[in-house]
Amino acid sequence: MKYTRLTKEQFEELHVEFANFLASQQIDKKEWDELKVSKPEVAEQELDIFSDLVWEGVLQNAKYIEHFSKTHIFLFRFDETDIDTIVLKTTNPEVDFLHKEGLQWLSDNLLGEEVEIRYGAKKFDSDRNYELFQIIQQGGILSQGELYHQIKELLNK
Repeated sequence: MKYTRLTKEQFEELHVEFANFLASQQIDKKEWDELKVSKPEVAEQELDIFSDLVWEGVLQNAKYIEHFSKTHIFLFRFDETDIDTIVLKTTNPEVDFLHKEGLQWLSDNLLGEEVEIRYGAKKFDSDRNYELFQIIQQGGILSQGELYHQIKELLNK
């Protein structure tokens, strides 16, 4: 398995897609129910294969990821070969970017002395989708890139 198995809730949300996946494997509901009992290891493999297919599709279409921590915000933008990163860091120990008040503080103090902004870019090392998956595993969240573009626009002024 390349990524991680979808959660029970994710499988429930994707039950139609999973049924279609099983149908493409020529497995109907009755056979699936039998497979889970008689060959659970094969059923587990099917769950893993489907999970990898879902992750691959999601990651292939991803363009932005945001990762928030108490003192840092990482904003990632990527295409097929490159990843750009904007890192916002506060030196103010009272600020917590995980709360609404911390984000409001950032908005009010973005260009102040207590905010450090760094920008970086690099080529993907090997497998683009797996690198994105690793960022998500560390707490990154897929986004539409609004915050990335707002900060980038401010940096270009």
